[in-house]
Amino acid sequence: MPAVTPADPRRDALSAWVAATLGTPDFALAPASADASFRRYFRITPREPQRGHATLIAMDAPPPMEDCRPFVHVAGLLVAAGVHAPEVLASDLGRGFLLLTDLGTRTYLDALDGATAPSLYDDATAALVRWQLASRPGELPPYDEALLARELALFPEWYVGRHLGITLTADQATTLDRSFRAILDRNLAQPRVYVHRDYHSRNLMVCTANPGVLDFQDAVEGPVTYDLVSLLRDAYIAWPEEQQIDWAVRYWERARNAGLPVGADFGAFWRDFEWMGVQRQLKVLGIFARLCHRDGKAGYLADMPRVMAYLRAACGRYRALGPLLELLDALEGAAPAGGRAA
Repeated sequence: MPAVTPADPRRDALSAWVAATLGTPDFALAPASADASFRRYFRITPREPQRGHATLIAMDAPPPMEDCRPFVHVAGLLVAAGVHAPEVLASDLGRGFLLLTDLGTRTYLDALDGATAPSLYDDATAALVRWQLASRPGELPPYDEALLARELALFPEWYVGRHLGITLTADQATTLDRSFRAILDRNLAQPRVYVHRDYHSRNLMVCTANPGVLDFQDAVEGPVTYDLVSLLRDAYIAWPEEQQIDWAVRYWERARNAGLPVGADFGAFWRDFEWMGVQRQLKVLGIFARLCHRDGKAGYLADMPRVMAYLRAACGRYRALGPLLELLDALEGAAPAGGRAA
């Protein structure tokens, strides 16, 4: 018997909304991508170009789990900053539907190799500087201590507790708390700019106006090194540290010349970068564990070793992070091989 396609009322409703918005039902609708949330994206291919575009993207962001308003707001900020983000052509915020311009199918992750990386990262850092230069107080939520700390808490809850199946001892919990306090103090001391929050190879598209930037709805105002960490210590692709430093220097020089608050001493900037990276890597390990064990997305487990390698290397370079490195060693030794099954 032929396979039965499961009912998908939201897809049907989205298709009907797109037809009404375009004034024609004569288009194909196919999955474009999904991300680590409830959002889904569909590529619309009309028989005839619509609004000057051969293809469009329809976003399904079901309330109450998702809210389209931050996406629309941040898209406007990016475009105003001279960054290539999707244009919002139509919206039904109450139902969680957006019609967007299409930035294509080729991500940075698809395109990056030794030959393409220099120009692609140059474009990405140039766009990052433009985004940061556009920063204005009050436009985005603050990346404050409460939010940074909530992110850090994902590590003991989901990575240690759920993925490794380990309950921290009282001494280990104290070590982690003290490490978190040191990390937060360093992160919160940094100058604040607009932060995309996931500025990496899966969210950057190879475009004519390069890069196209996606998945920006969680943008905040926070530490100046955060997005550069996301870019250069990417959970999905790794580069030798000397290459990371070279690209970081190029960004820092560009940012200084543009008047961004990156300081006159690259060594101090790099230390801030590394401490910001420790926060992000602890968060990402927790998020990947949660995606696996709560959401059934086990594919993220394959990227955990890359993230852990970044974390361990940074912890090994700073005396204040030595106890955290020792804790990571202890957890690794106590965990079952490969952690707990999904």
